[in-house]
Amino acid sequence: MNNLKNSAFKNSARLIAVASLAILMTGCGMMEKVGLGGSKPTTTTLSGANEVPAVTTKASGKSTITVADDRTVSGSVIIDDMVATAAHIHRGASGQNGPVMIPLSKTSDKVFSVPANTRLTDAQYADYKAGNLYVNVHSTAHPAGEIRVQLKP
Repeated sequence: MNNLKNSAFKNSARLIAVASLAILMTGCGMMEKVGLGGSKPTTTTLSGANEVPAVTTKASGKSTITVADDRTVSGSVIIDDMVATAAHIHRGASGQNGPVMIPLSKTSDKVFSVPANTRLTDAQYADYKAGNLYVNVHSTAHPAGEIRVQLKP
């Protein structure tokens, strides 16, 4: 009987610990960080066809940039078949060019990352929700941008 009580006590203690951790993580905004809520990372493809005007290129890229409900931005862009000079998140609807909002950091020859602690303003977040932000990667051959993808909420 004592073994049964001890087992029930241990299971209750574990359940309380897990529930407490979940509450703590929610309060600290960590649920999005570990994939337990908020925006989930998705992979989207950058191409020259999405540039304005369209660019004929072999270059391509994969974006895993995510905007969380608290407006924090994270993720990266991995490129293929190009020598990139810069990458940015811009404001602009599909089919339109716009100003740079967030310069991405070149972390290797093929990877650009969102700088740590990047957060959108309320106006920028509204643009994101409306589908009016995009990522593009620039090269010497195409200084205005060689590959692009719209960020979708």
